[in-house]
Amino acid sequence: MSRRSSAAGFLDRKGLSVSLGQVAALIAAIAFLLLCGALAVPLFRLRHTVDAATQTINDLNDRTGPILGNVNTTLENVNTALTQAQTTLDGVNVQLARIDTITEHVSHVTANVANLTTVVTSAAASPLAKAAAFGFGLRRAAARRQAAHEEEELRARLKAERKERRKGGVFG
Repeated sequence: MSRRSSAAGFLDRKGLSVSLGQVAALIAAIAFLLLCGALAVPLFRLRHTVDAATQTINDLNDRTGPILGNVNTTLENVNTALTQAQTTLDGVNVQLARIDTITEHVSHVTANVANLTTVVTSAAASPLAKAAAFGFGLRRAAARRQAAHEEEELRARLKAERKERRKGGVFG
């Protein structure tokens, strides 16, 4: 059989004709098949990556459960400790209130003792201060009188020595 060309298409050996549109569709189908084959490899690799990520997330979930349990236990222990600390602080505040009351009473007692000391000091010290001042004045007057007497004796002795030197002819 010979091959004939016609405007409508090609004839093959069995007498079937294939049009240009069918050839173009066949080429497009082959190109699409090649494109699907080219995209299949990255998609399979992506599937392996997604599987690995899923496995990692599952492992992380398995490990996170016990950690969160430990965190909950730790938080319960911290809350218990904080409750005990609050109870202790409440007790300390009660004791501080008692100490404030005691300190206030001691302050009043101290003020009363200071006032009593002032009264006793002024009652006893006034005559005592007068006697001490009189004794100081008496000692000072006696010391001045003694100093004046000694100075007078010294002047008299110096005057007598000068007179003797003049009599004896020795000039000093």
